[in-house]
Amino acid sequence: MIQNKKIPTPEEIQEEFQEFFRKKYGDGVSVSLGYVGGQQGSSEQTAEATPEPQNTFDLKFDLKPKEIKNYLDRYVIKQDDAKKALAIAVCDHYNHVRECHENPEAADTDYSKQNIVMLGPTGVGKTYLIRHIAKLIGVPFVKADATRFSETGYVGANVDDLIRELVSQAEDNLELAQYGIIYLDEADKISTPPNIIGRDVSGRGVQIGLLKLMEETEVDLRGGNDVASQMRAAMEFQKSGKVEKEVINTRHILFIISGAFTGMEKIVKKRMHQGRIGFSAEVTSQKDGAVQYLSHVTPRDFIDFGFEPEFIGRLPVHVVCNELVVDDLYYILKHSEGSIIRQYVNAFNAYGIKVLFADCGLRRIAEKAIEQKTGARALMTVCEKVLRNYKFELPSMGVEEFVVTADVVDDPDTELQRIIDDGDYNRNTVLREQVRRYEAQYSTDYSLEISFDEEATDAICERSLEKSLSIQQFCDEILSSYQHGLNLIKQNTGQSSFTLPREVVDNPDPVLEEWIRESYNTKS
Repeated sequence: MIQNKKIPTPEEIQEEFQEFFRKKYGDGVSVSLGYVGGQQGSSEQTAEATPEPQNTFDLKFDLKPKEIKNYLDRYVIKQDDAKKALAIAVCDHYNHVRECHENPEAADTDYSKQNIVMLGPTGVGKTYLIRHIAKLIGVPFVKADATRFSETGYVGANVDDLIRELVSQAEDNLELAQYGIIYLDEADKISTPPNIIGRDVSGRGVQIGLLKLMEETEVDLRGGNDVASQMRAAMEFQKSGKVEKEVINTRHILFIISGAFTGMEKIVKKRMHQGRIGFSAEVTSQKDGAVQYLSHVTPRDFIDFGFEPEFIGRLPVHVVCNELVVDDLYYILKHSEGSIIRQYVNAFNAYGIKVLFADCGLRRIAEKAIEQKTGARALMTVCEKVLRNYKFELPSMGVEEFVVTADVVDDPDTELQRIIDDGDYNRNTVLREQVRRYEAQYSTDYSLEISFDEEATDAICERSLEKSLSIQQFCDEILSSYQHGLNLIKQNTGQSSFTLPREVVDNPDPVLEEWIRESYNTKS
């Protein structure tokens, strides 16, 4: 027999919540559900605890594909084809969104959303590209790994949670969230193996769930596992006696999936070579790289890889990212605005220590990182291993400046001990690096490449210490007339690269005058 249970009063609900949180977090925690002691709590307290969703957003998108690519060039090295494809797809998508925003009738026109699938090995900048695109446009961005999801009703996260997280990133602005970007990494892991028996809840099931989102649907923002939304619904019910349904439409949300797609190149290669058997077949080297084949990937290849036709059909834009080489990693360290080197400079600066990264040290870091086969992510791993003891020891040793050279990268502990024990060695290393930086700056400022030979470099270090001048001040002093003189030589002979010997340090003007006379003789 079913017994009628007494419906708890707001005061009883409040007391139960208070008791639960006291047991879990201690007596100092107080929770308000909107009614306290039989009286309605202040609206300020309620609003602060559970912010109401906003519904205002003014979309102003006026970027051009080249502007997006130029912005991405500041942060991600190479991947030019990928940047172009992403820039075009993003502009097409948000131009259409802007048109629909300004003219609601435009929403009725046929438009295929430019959802994107990105292919490429780990650590080449796939996530970084999308994160910076979202930052540039000013829309919320959610990144998740596909492996955490399962089909609705099974253990694991629900794909609808991505939409709710997007609203959270938009600070509960529902309209802004409707124009956000969802980025799903490790998407190759949700492909369905051909030999699977039974229901594949983490593969095909997730694909079907995502298909619904990518097409167009309305997602209930009050998920069954979302405690905050359920508490807000409870308070709303207490105040008004009903709960308004909160939904978000996914029509204008841009979906991007990515992964390494290991083995995809074999599928493409097999398809491309099937029609080349016979006397007219084209002979292709066995050493052809994966990128060469991935650039020819088709929806048929994705289906053979294990994706549902309907799912891959909603991802019309295919973007391939190339594997990075040593020169690329070196360039990232030296020139990228997102270089990990900036983080280490700031970390040592917090202790009053200035760290200089020599070019030879940066290249050696890149060489060690490439061996780990994880792309740009390996740069952090190498730097952490090399400089861990430096961060631990140097802040307590009174060292104010040091240089990360190739020797430091190859044998960090030995070099650390030399830096601590031999002040002259460390000072000379720092001064020599400052000379190298002066050379590089001179080339940038005057389009003239100069380099001091070893004897000249040693002399500059000695003289600058004797005169209590910085390397910059001393070199400016001895080369005060060299810009004009070297440009004359460049005009006469076309020479733009100069090696400066010890004599330039000892007596600079006569050396320059002799070079200029020789250049006129060569010209005549």
